Amino acid sequence: MIEYDEDVVVIGSGFGGSVAALRLVEKGYRVLVYEAGRRFEDNDFAKTNWNVRRYLWAPALGCFGIQRIHRLPHVMILAGAGVGGGSLNYANTLYQPGGAFFADPQWGSLADWETELAPHYATAKRMLGVVERYPHTGPVERIMAGAAEDLGVGSTFRHAPVGVWFGRPGELTADPYFGGEGPARTGCTLCGNCMVGCRAGAKNTLMKNYLALAERRGAVIEPLRTVTDVRELADGGFAVTTQRSGAWLRRGQRTVHARQVVLAAGTWGTQQLLHRMKQSGALPGVSDAVGRLTRTNSEALDGAVAVAVPESLELARGVAITTSFHVDERTHVENVRYGPGSNLMGALASVMVPGDRRLGRRLLSLAGRVLRAPIRQFRLGSLHRWSERGIIALVMQTADNSLTLSLRRRFGRLAMTSAQGHGEPNPSYLPQAHRAAAAIAARVQQEGGVPTEARGSWPEVFGIPMTAHFLGGAVISETPETGVVDRYHRVWGHPRLHVVDGAAVPANPGVNPSLTITALAERAMSFWPRSGVEDERPAQ
Repeated sequence: MIEYDEDVVVIGSGFGGSVAALRLVEKGYRVLVYEAGRRFEDNDFAKTNWNVRRYLWAPALGCFGIQRIHRLPHVMILAGAGVGGGSLNYANTLYQPGGAFFADPQWGSLADWETELAPHYATAKRMLGVVERYPHTGPVERIMAGAAEDLGVGSTFRHAPVGVWFGRPGELTADPYFGGEGPARTGCTLCGNCMVGCRAGAKNTLMKNYLALAERRGAVIEPLRTVTDVRELADGGFAVTTQRSGAWLRRGQRTVHARQVVLAAGTWGTQQLLHRMKQSGALPGVSDAVGRLTRTNSEALDGAVAVAVPESLELARGVAITTSFHVDERTHVENVRYGPGSNLMGALASVMVPGDRRLGRRLLSLAGRVLRAPIRQFRLGSLHRWSERGIIALVMQTADNSLTLSLRRRFGRLAMTSAQGHGEPNPSYLPQAHRAAAAIAARVQQEGGVPTEARGSWPEVFGIPMTAHFLGGAVISETPETGVVDRYHRVWGHPRLHVVDGAAVPANPGVNPSLTITALAERAMSFWPRSGVEDERPAQ
């Protein structure tokens, strides 16, 4: 008989994993959380994203930061790393999606999801400290409102719901959320560096709520441990093997045995584990549908940059995302900012070129724009004060498009690759994004009185969109032929293995998905019995 070290191993500490850790330890389970990234205190975050060792995640190169970057043939992915996962570098924006998401055919027939998830959204909002309306109005908010008016959609403009403790700027306050059980908090200083890591302590990261409470109740979090193998045992439990993240030698490999496992390693990490374990035979029952319906939130990252702006314009002051509007019924646009000095990601920006042309014509168009006004383009493309001279436009859609991910051998190693999947082709650019960026640029020029242009991204020039919201690939489904997990988030064929993160999301929400991932995780955990009590969920 196998002797188990843990009742539950949770792989990953983002929005899904943190909910699982808290709710399961509350129900009496012994919970161990593995996180590949490092643990950060507020002062550990980089001051700007030029400090690449603390900002970027490339452990083999000694970079243990919070920003992961992955590339597939059809998309470039921005994701999070560290204890707290994506909450460390996300824009603390917590929208609830519209009806089209809940009615998507992939899962719409399984439940009245909008109604069933409503109480769990309410719990998620309370736990994440959602302020329903960003409380400040400055130049960027006026520019976004004006751009919406110019596009004829002014009625859709709104201030964003955000997970931030505003309080008194820079002033430490005893826990304002959990009756003193949570950590003390510092009021937001509007520094703009939410996505570099909140050094003030105002951002409601998962270390300020779910994970803090889970640890207080007995959950154990092990950072800098990368899971390399999840193998089902004869009695249905699992052997979980880890090693030190980024280690070249002395990898410190060890294995623990757990009755149940929650996969919450983010869409990239969870999919990679499922693909590899299915192929190796460690998890032979995983559905052949793994990798299908991988979503990018049908996303584009464009924007507007001026050659210079007056000090009074303060484009970099505020939290990361503060407002949004809808270009059309399925296309949502948000302003995004980095704080002063955080100019590294400006290296991804480029001249905006028509995306409906072949690569050769796109490159010719780009070269023509540069050669017609080389000094102007040099000034626009400069990284000097880039975050203070522009506005990033994050554009998302509810469109039904997807990729299919699989493993292939490259240079002797297995790596993930992509192909176009179900629905419309995953877009390489969004014309709605170009229109929105042009409208924002016109308003920036009007406010600042300086030459301003709409900007695209270098990946987009080469037909590869960027996304900060990589989802799906192990989606909720009615049968194992159509997805990877059942309506209780149990993996088909391995009922003690659970997927509780963005990989289970079955459709493009068209808004920032963090609140939805949290609500889905709250719902999934609500069905677990207390430790030692018989499970009332139907067998698969």
